[in-house]
Amino acid sequence: MANTSSAKKATRKIARRTIVNKSRRTQMRGAVRTVEEAIKIGDRNAALEAMKRAEPELMQAAQRNIIHKNNASRKVSRLTHAIAKLAK
Repeated sequence: MANTSSAKKATRKIARRTIVNKSRRTQMRGAVRTVEEAIKIGDRNAALEAMKRAEPELMQAAQRNIIHKNNASRKVSRLTHAIAKLAK
């Protein structure tokens, strides 16, 4: 339990940030899920459109330290590769 006033304030700040970060993480995961679903059904155009929304979402999450930068880059790379395979 926090004893000092600064520690109590930090606890309140963490609680507020957690709510915001959960929302952003959910939004990011939803964007990635739409791309994965489009890939699964084989709809390349839908996957490309979903990717246009998902890539900035991933990079912003990385920038805001919700996920690691390399994790975001890896997800973008793998999704892009999967979309490219649909063209063949």
